[in-house]
Amino acid sequence: MTASTPVEVYRSHEQAVASWSGSGDLLAAVADPVRWTVLHRLSAGTACVCDLQEHVAVAPNLLSYHLRVLREAGLVVASKRGRWVDYTLAPGAVDRLVSALPVTAAPASPRGCDSRAGSNAADG
Repeated sequence: MTASTPVEVYRSHEQAVASWSGSGDLLAAVADPVRWTVLHRLSAGTACVCDLQEHVAVAPNLLSYHLRVLREAGLVVASKRGRWVDYTLAPGAVDRLVSALPVTAAPASPRGCDSRAGSNAADG
């Protein structure tokens, strides 16, 4: 069995993380249902492209595109094993996604609503 070696495709993992540091860009990368399915599958562990293909209903070339988007976002890393390419979640990917989510100290009231129960804003 051949040892896994990292695949250098477009940029290093560090460069990908730096270029996708904006929360909106990172969340946009995972907003696609195919990419979300891939991330969900990889949360269980490393998988080769052939395994991922079984879980998404897209053509192989489209799956390659989605994997490239996830690599460039720094969310997954690829390693070559013989003629196969294995993917795994990048170190810190989950933490980066969690920190990209908007968090507030207290839930906001909908605009125009009075927070007092049973009151009517017109009552004054």
